[in-house]
Amino acid sequence: MTDTQTPPAPQPGDVMMQMIFSFWTTRALYAAAKLGIADLVKDEPQTAEQLAAATKTHAPSLYRVLRALASVGVFAEDAQGRFAQTPLSDTLRSDAPVSLRWTAMVELGQEHFVAWSNLMHGIETGGIAFEDHYKMNCWEYYAQNPEHAQNFNNSMTGFTALVNQALLAAYDFSGVNTLVDVAGSLGAMLAAVLPRYPQMRGVLFDQPHVVADAGPLLDAAGVRARCEIVGGDFFKEVPAGGDAYFLKFIIHDWADEPAAAILRTVHRAMPAHGKLLLGEMVVPPGNEPSMSKFLDLNMMVMLGGRERTAEEFRALFEQAGFRLTRIVPTHSPMCVIEGEKIP
Repeated sequence: MTDTQTPPAPQPGDVMMQMIFSFWTTRALYAAAKLGIADLVKDEPQTAEQLAAATKTHAPSLYRVLRALASVGVFAEDAQGRFAQTPLSDTLRSDAPVSLRWTAMVELGQEHFVAWSNLMHGIETGGIAFEDHYKMNCWEYYAQNPEHAQNFNNSMTGFTALVNQALLAAYDFSGVNTLVDVAGSLGAMLAAVLPRYPQMRGVLFDQPHVVADAGPLLDAAGVRARCEIVGGDFFKEVPAGGDAYFLKFIIHDWADEPAAAILRTVHRAMPAHGKLLLGEMVVPPGNEPSMSKFLDLNMMVMLGGRERTAEEFRALFEQAGFRLTRIVPTHSPMCVIEGEKIP
């Protein structure tokens, strides 16, 4: 009979040490994503020397980074010192169905990481850490740095693909003949929804320079003929007459006053029977763990926006002339917050 013992529970100091040093892992992830290591080992394992030659890096240093990542399941080192793909590293492939490569680059090594290093500015002053560091807002920064803007757009497309699967499984769009995707970027949401609902037509609305690049994604999904692409400013006007208006991860970018202004623009465009649909995280009460509580900090750092509780969404809806009718959870952290016009 084998004598088995329950491993001792982690001590608070051990847990805290893991938290403190967690940024070591994320910085290593950033390096692997930026160098495209997952793309290079997609077909067969590669040594650090081979990978260094392909990426023009220092082989011994690259080896140490990959060895550390392999210890947490990102890549796997074999007996010959070659690094192979794992399910975790597979998500960092540029051509993965849901690629997180650009998310790793944007969040862990570019403007987000720099802005987070200025977190204390927001805590001490209530200001926006990003704007204090860069002396411009996030959107102005992207306008001046198109390569970083493209990485951000790619990141949002990948993240959208991830949550769209959960959205479609949880929310029934039956009865919606015209769906207006407000600030829908390149159209990933419509590309996912329209094939499921053949009777539906879509309207993709975003800033003109954003939707100018939307055609290929809609073409690839086979729905371009059923989509109208409109450029504009959602503080001024959005396309009128939709049966439902969807804003996914948009309202959390803004503090309450500008968020309500956006919703009032939608209110003016929406017919009496229309639905307002927000795709957002909902902050749970108490000490319940939730990604929303840390995403809330990211909104504070980057844009001055916020994540909201159910009651805060209810109050925001009423401020803009809507009644919150229900909150539909999904298998992802996102919920669908549904509203209707107050008569």
